[in-house]
Amino acid sequence: MNAIQSDHARAPARALEIMPLAWGRRTLVVGILNITPDSFFDGGRHNAPPAAEERARRFEAEGADWIDIGAESSRPGAAPVSEAEELRRLLPVVEVVRSMTRRAISVDTTRASVARAALAAGATWVNDIRGLQGDPEMAGVVAEAGASVVIMHNQRGTDYPDGLIPAINRYFEAALRIAGQAGIAREQIVLDPGIGFGKTPEQNLAVLRQLRDFRSFGLPLLLGASRKSFIGHVLDLPVAERLEGSLATTVAAVAAGFDAVRVHDVQEHVRVARMADAIYRVSHG
Repeated sequence: MNAIQSDHARAPARALEIMPLAWGRRTLVVGILNITPDSFFDGGRHNAPPAAEERARRFEAEGADWIDIGAESSRPGAAPVSEAEELRRLLPVVEVVRSMTRRAISVDTTRASVARAALAAGATWVNDIRGLQGDPEMAGVVAEAGASVVIMHNQRGTDYPDGLIPAINRYFEAALRIAGQAGIAREQIVLDPGIGFGKTPEQNLAVLRQLRDFRSFGLPLLLGASRKSFIGHVLDLPVAERLEGSLATTVAAVAAGFDAVRVHDVQEHVRVARMADAIYRVSHG
């Protein structure tokens, strides 16, 4: 498994040395810090910098390896926000979280301009739910900053005439070509199969059954399934009662050799991941 090399803050004014990520030794846990009023689980709870800082400190205490900050909800039906509004929400939180932690920070955005500003403010990653295939300038911004990037699979609609897994693989291949042409090294890339994006509940389950297939890329893999609607579909539960279903997806990710999980409930997933690592990681680590 390749190691991500670019976990260092880019803003010259910030001399804080970022903790390296332990790729390949255990499953990493990414804490989701939503600073939006309309996110599907915790919208409105952490919008102000003091509340966001408190949440980040809790994540750190609970064992999060990095913190993913998003200022625009990607849930189905969410209203889009302007670039100016996304920046207004995001930058003060990135700055305050960077001031209090050495952990990696990713910014969950599809806009290259927002990514550039967040990287300058102290973020070290871009988490692009359009997989470098939305904003044509995104790959260049990541490359110029020497940042790392999470490439997530996404598409409009749920039609996969040639098969679900082959379509995801082709999407990743296209994204990797874009990344290579922009100058992003493979060592700075993580792949995410995009649970909940352009997939029915049954298709999400099919992806979870075939997670091992994505190891063929030889890149770190991240799963983001926490509290998503397919869990509610299976268990007939509202979002507030989907913790156990989310934990089951983390076990599936560890068993399949995934390297990281992106979650809302850090402490619980850290504990489950450690136990699952003890069971499964010896077989593929």
